Amino acid sequence: MVASKKTKKAMESINSRLALVMKSGKFTIGYRSTLKSIRQGKSKLIIIANNTPALRKSEIEYYCMLAKVGVHHYSGSNIDLGTACGKYFRVGALCITDPGDSDIIRSMPTE
Repeated sequence: MVASKKTKKAMESINSRLALVMKSGKFTIGYRSTLKSIRQGKSKLIIIANNTPALRKSEIEYYCMLAKVGVHHYSGSNIDLGTACGKYFRVGALCITDPGDSDIIRSMPTE
């Protein structure tokens, strides 16, 4: 019971920070555009949904390791990640290029 409450609290903080990025920062949504921004060296943080296919997930993680970019594994599905972004569609991968007013990059542990 206590562990689920803690994860729910953490997810709420991620969602609120993500909403602030959507409002004030710059980001790209989607697998292909995320890979492009990693290759160009623009990305600061990558967020991946938990039901992203394993091959895509490992490819994004590999690119991030080479570019020294932080990766956060979002605990919800791609539908939840899309809702957290304020979109009405599914989001499998999200790249934050400019956090804006949010402190999401400092608060996320870089892996």
